[in-house]
Amino acid sequence: DGLIHISDLSWNKKFKHPSEFAKLGDKIDCVVMEIDADNRRISLSAKHLEENPWDAFESVFTIDSVHKGTITSMSDKGATVALPYGLEGFAPKRHLVKEDGTTAKTEEQLDFKISEFNKEARKIVVSHTRIHQEVADEHKKNEKREEKDAIKKVQDNISKNTLGDLESLAKLKKEMEGK
Repeated sequence: DGLIHISDLSWNKKFKHPSEFAKLGDKIDCVVMEIDADNRRISLSAKHLEENPWDAFESVFTIDSVHKGTITSMSDKGATVALPYGLEGFAPKRHLVKEDGTTAKTEEQLDFKISEFNKEARKIVVSHTRIHQEVADEHKKNEKREEKDAIKKVQDNISKNTLGDLESLAKLKKEMEGK
């Protein structure tokens, strides 16, 4: 007999209880991870039968990449989001605000931007708010740039007086006063 720790059941699924993975009496394939002869314990792993898919996920879920996700559950701190390939991400509450100002709800399917990807901790943090927030920020930048360009154009068109111009005007004034 050996023990499979709950974290060694799957690379990407999180089980709350081992009965979600297997039933009593089921035969499962596993890998021996450690033998402790002194305490007569064997540590096993079911997930190590296959390669760590998080190595591949690292290139798919890059920072700032956008993926479709479905909100599966909500808590006080945020929401769990089902992502492609059976992965789950977490969206903090402040990152669930939609463009119209409302908060996303359970079972909604939205685009999410990857904010954080941690392969070792198997953790993905996502944000829906950052998608439309960055579009609005870019729009504001463009407006400011256009405003600066317009001001510069007006300033370039305004004729500037020089000292030579002032001297010519003074001569003209004297000539007019003399006549």
